[in-house]
Amino acid sequence: MKVRKSAIAGRFYPADKDALVEQLESIRKKELSKINIDLKNNHLVGGVVPHAGYMFSAYQAVHFFEIIRQTDQRFDTVVIVNPNHTGLGHEIAFDSNDLWETPLGAVSLDTEFGLSLGIEISEIEQKQEHSGEVMVPFLQHFLDYEYKIAPITLSNQTFKNAKFLAERLMESASVLDRKILLIASSDFSHFLSPEEGREKDSYVLENIIALDSEAIENVVRKKNISVCGFGPIMTLIEYSKLISVEPKVNVLKIGHSGEVIPSNEVVDYVSILFSNSQ
Repeated sequence: MKVRKSAIAGRFYPADKDALVEQLESIRKKELSKINIDLKNNHLVGGVVPHAGYMFSAYQAVHFFEIIRQTDQRFDTVVIVNPNHTGLGHEIAFDSNDLWETPLGAVSLDTEFGLSLGIEISEIEQKQEHSGEVMVPFLQHFLDYEYKIAPITLSNQTFKNAKFLAERLMESASVLDRKILLIASSDFSHFLSPEEGREKDSYVLENIIALDSEAIENVVRKKNISVCGFGPIMTLIEYSKLISVEPKVNVLKIGHSGEVIPSNEVVDYVSILFSNSQ
């Protein structure tokens, strides 16, 4: 049994179980009155969730996870598609461990699902990567039923790779009869003024709402926008279009690190819910 130990506990979130639960609950309670809980009644597909330290980005992330907590839907497998900040490994890879461990315990990987995708199986991409792991304590805290995770690193963020991965996810979920939730792990603009970051993010957000993945890739490259997980976002968009005639996109909360520690150079965080018309 191969276990991936936490690479970021004590940095991105508390290494102590009680302190971690206290932080998550404190932020959840602060945000609860602002969360659009009515969205729990939609048929949920997934969402875009930020992956920075909890003290900065959990204020956006809890909007997504509280809706997931309150929905009547139950998911067999939570697919986490994350970018690669280390540059190590393959273009697209499923993690080769059996379990991921955090201060809240261990969660099993859906290895059958991962093997069925026809992509590389490798651990190097996730070994020191934070953008997938950040999602796991949220899931452990907010979901009170049994589920597995499917961590996938999308290192080469192109429309072609995103569309390929979306098709593989749909096919595998269908063949294996998995009810999946798809999380696209991404922060938005990095180390710009709040005003400049908001402007650059708007070019990406308008194309997310329009479900136009190719336009996202084009504008990110043309305007040099530092949305680090635009590949996972494109994957979520393409997947939602494959399984629904009319996908719905709801921006849940937008914020930035300067709201926590004032600065003229901030990182932007956006949480977005995807659902369908079924």
